[in-house]
Amino acid sequence: MSIGRTLLGLLESGPRHGYDLKRAFDDTFGHDRPLHYGQVYATMSRLLRDGLVEVVGIESGEGPERKRYAVTDAGVSDVESWLSAPEKPADHLRPALCTKIVLALLTGRDAAAVLDAQRAEHLRAVRALKDRGDEGNLADRLIRDHALLHLDADLRWLESAAGRLGVRTEVVA
Repeated sequence: MSIGRTLLGLLESGPRHGYDLKRAFDDTFGHDRPLHYGQVYATMSRLLRDGLVEVVGIESGEGPERKRYAVTDAGVSDVESWLSAPEKPADHLRPALCTKIVLALLTGRDAAAVLDAQRAEHLRAVRALKDRGDEGNLADRLIRDHALLHLDADLRWLESAAGRLGVRTEVVA
């Protein structure tokens, strides 16, 4: 994910401080991987340097100065170009999940145990996502659906791998 472009897109609704951008990002995209404040401010510095945002106000308080950022016309164009360009499909040739199973086989370890542990972790993640229910706005539901479908694909691969190894597994629903 392009964090810079995502922050630019979030700024299109109006100027915000770095703290507000972090909160908006985390609320929408960062349920499992929230941004670090340092990452937000480093990204905003690069966007400012590149002319994609501008500082439209500085507030002094008890802590450090708070800059209020706004997206520039160049920033809006950058987001528009990014949104209109299709993404290449993710590289599925060597994900860590597959690598662990193959490496267990190559090193004589118990690949079935690796499969079982991974299946349990995936099922935990599926349950956690399903426990959220249909809460949230459309963006939240789309992100959750994307994650659930990827987890489902991984679970189906785990079942297929277990079949190839001749390992008996539980049926995954």
